[in-house]
Amino acid sequence: MTAQVVNGKEIVASRRERIKQETAALKESGVQPGLAVVLVGDDPASAVYVRNKIKACEDAGMLSEAYRLPATTSQAELLALIVKLNEDPRIHGILVQSPLPKGLSEEEVNETIAAEKDVDCFHPVNVGNLVLGKEGFLPCTPAGVIEILHTCGVPLAGKHAVVIGRSNIVGKPMALLLLREHATVTVCHSRTPNLADITRQADILISAVGRAGLVKREHVKPGAVVIDVGMNRGADGKLCGDVDFADAAEVAGLITPVPGCVGPMTITMLLNNTLQSARRAANR
Repeated sequence: MTAQVVNGKEIVASRRERIKQETAALKESGVQPGLAVVLVGDDPASAVYVRNKIKACEDAGMLSEAYRLPATTSQAELLALIVKLNEDPRIHGILVQSPLPKGLSEEEVNETIAAEKDVDCFHPVNVGNLVLGKEGFLPCTPAGVIEILHTCGVPLAGKHAVVIGRSNIVGKPMALLLLREHATVTVCHSRTPNLADITRQADILISAVGRAGLVKREHVKPGAVVIDVGMNRGADGKLCGDVDFADAAEVAGLITPVPGCVGPMTITMLLNNTLQSARRAANR
């Protein structure tokens, strides 16, 4: 069996065109969605991510502002900027790029960003809404995965989904969103024994651990859907996911490539959250 490869570029392009049209309609009513991205330090990978987010905003017709701060920035200085952005009516979404330099508290940053502008869904209020199933922002990467599954026509209700990874950014919220879709969910992590015995039971296998080549054919149930959230550098320096793509594709029924699928879809859902925040602000 050779898996069908998800056309991530097509899905992303279609979703972003819709966001662009909805943004234009909102601008006609006098509200332009605005996103502020804060980068502290000079991490090269973070700088690339910030550029991609800013460009995506501009392409969608949104206001985008980038704040690049030196690694020597204090916690007080960073929080003061966030408070200023909280009070800026032009800004509907605030994103502080992680990881932060040592000595800065991401937890305090997440708690300081106004919940109504927390388009990354890290604020305790938004995390609580997610757990309780209330309306609100959805975390960008997990929401992007759900969007991919829906677009590909993958049924979720009653299916067994296995998530590898338990991070607050992807693993835990991914499990919660799958439960919302009425899937039966198993979460595996670094202390899970006999990983392959569990993952081979999955109708839908999602890996989000940041370990290149972790998932191989022996981890995959024949015909399963394999979603690769990982973003790593291989020995050759090229970007790769958690899944040994060529090996797993011989067994899977549907598989996502890295790069070019979940990563761009994550940015797309960031734009969608910013658009939703702007709509709520306009209604207020």
